[in-house]
Amino acid sequence: MTPDEFRRHGREVIDWIADYMEQVEQLPVLSQVQPGEIRSRLPNRPPQQGEPFEAILRDLNEIIMPGITHWQSPNFFAYFPSNNSGPSILGDLLASGLGVQGMLWSTSPACTELETHVLDWLVEALGLPERFLSTTAGGGVIQDTASSAVLCAILAARERVKSRREICAASQEAGGELVAYASTQTHSSIEKGLRIAGLGSNSLRRIEVDDRWAMRPDRLAEVMAADVAAGRRPFFVCATTGTTSSLGFDPLRNIGEICRQHGVWLHVDAALAGTAAICPEFRAMLDGLELADSYCFNPHKWMFTNFDCSCFFVADRGPLIRALGIMPEYLKNQATQSGAVIDYRDWQVPLGRRFRALKLWFVLRWFGIAGIQQRVRQHVALAQELARWVEADPRFELAAPTVLNLVCFRHRGGNEVNQQILDRVNTSGKLFISHTRLHDRLTLRFCIGQTNTERRHVEQAWKRISEAAE
Repeated sequence: MTPDEFRRHGREVIDWIADYMEQVEQLPVLSQVQPGEIRSRLPNRPPQQGEPFEAILRDLNEIIMPGITHWQSPNFFAYFPSNNSGPSILGDLLASGLGVQGMLWSTSPACTELETHVLDWLVEALGLPERFLSTTAGGGVIQDTASSAVLCAILAARERVKSRREICAASQEAGGELVAYASTQTHSSIEKGLRIAGLGSNSLRRIEVDDRWAMRPDRLAEVMAADVAAGRRPFFVCATTGTTSSLGFDPLRNIGEICRQHGVWLHVDAALAGTAAICPEFRAMLDGLELADSYCFNPHKWMFTNFDCSCFFVADRGPLIRALGIMPEYLKNQATQSGAVIDYRDWQVPLGRRFRALKLWFVLRWFGIAGIQQRVRQHVALAQELARWVEADPRFELAAPTVLNLVCFRHRGGNEVNQQILDRVNTSGKLFISHTRLHDRLTLRFCIGQTNTERRHVEQAWKRISEAAE
């Protein structure tokens, strides 16, 4: 593709994306295709010769688009959002055009230094502890997802308590010596991370939650003390600020004090809710974060930055780098050996890394802090209004407190009725919601966080849910 061809087809693609952004509200939110339907329309073999760009775009429209669930629809209320915005798309396009592999500072200094700087911006903008600034012993890095962030935290925590030789010996023991803790509502990535680290699921203790779905510190202290008495070594706790099922908030200060008593690494996962801290009135959820060793939140959920972009902060980068750093001869360079630069390859599992900071930089500069605050506040206000509508309808009840932008509710008629409502609204194509189980009761989840969602979308969605319950 020549530069002239790229210009011509690039304009077509930009126009296609702009048209999509204008029309996405009218498209069925949940894809209506059946399993295998997309593949059945694709050729069995790849083309031997190149094809016209027009043919590629035609097949995109006719074959691929029917199989898309439209996460960017303002009628998408399922799971947690995976957001997008114009400036983010353009920043990502430029990152793709530059094709940077930012594994080392020397492989593109701007890739590293912009990332360091943008994450320092976020420490200030979100009111995070200063110990997460790059100018201290800690700092921030962009991971692909919160799952990778928690894995890196586990590896750093393990590195801090034992030498690699001792770890290998311990991991051979039945159940393992090292023990990790999380609530019954914590994301599944913590267990997966322990498996990948070679510690296994048996090393995880699930701590009971209270009536607000938050971890009980008293139970954490009891279980941890029992493990110590049995000769095991507590090394890691994952606290959650905004759990996936119900947006429960673990009491960070109480948990952090227990971790300090035992010398245990505290990781705080705020994948969705972390963005809300850009508004000072929502920062109480982070009370005690200064006691944490690591923290992450996902701009690709609620900060209008396209997937993937997860910000991971550590209070002390030393254990992380010792756990993940390695220096083969072919990567040695003067800048690294000087000790004056950050090499983010040592802060993550993969060697290679994309220029993710560029799209986040574009978003922060285009919206500004005030612009992001305005949208976050709007989403929270809409969730509070929806919660009031639920409470006013005698057929429904709230299943969890509505603290930010997630409303958990259910029909009083029981699990079967709620499943029917879920199926009816999702197959309609007009909106998409998801579910969970709280106290083993099927619960409907309605998350308001898509970039372009307005009150009318929420109002129409509630009308359809109400009609599906009749």
